[in-house]
Amino acid sequence: MHEMSLCEGVLQVLEDEAKRQNFTKVKSVWLEIGTMSGVEIEAMRFCFDAVVGNSLADGAKLEIIEIPAEAWCLNCAQSVAVKQRFDACPVCGSYQLQVIRGDEMRIKELEVE
Repeated sequence: MHEMSLCEGVLQVLEDEAKRQNFTKVKSVWLEIGTMSGVEIEAMRFCFDAVVGNSLADGAKLEIIEIPAEAWCLNCAQSVAVKQRFDACPVCGSYQLQVIRGDEMRIKELEVE
């Protein structure tokens, strides 16, 4: 379950930012997670609560914003919505797609004290 290590990475970023920005408590965390990122949302929620216990984010609310996947078709030069890797372009049927959005995960926002 790689979501555990992802949550540990998020906690590390929170701790680093707490030192840099001088806050002591994280109340809410907003994560943007792409639909093609390979992250299981429910596993992420479960792991987040387990990882942040007894830390500056203990009890923090996790908000997840799912980012739909989008690809650039090299054949028809269109930006198209895709559901999974190796889908055909819905415009021209080509398989020459380059994912441009929806495979990322990032911390979008924090609510801190």
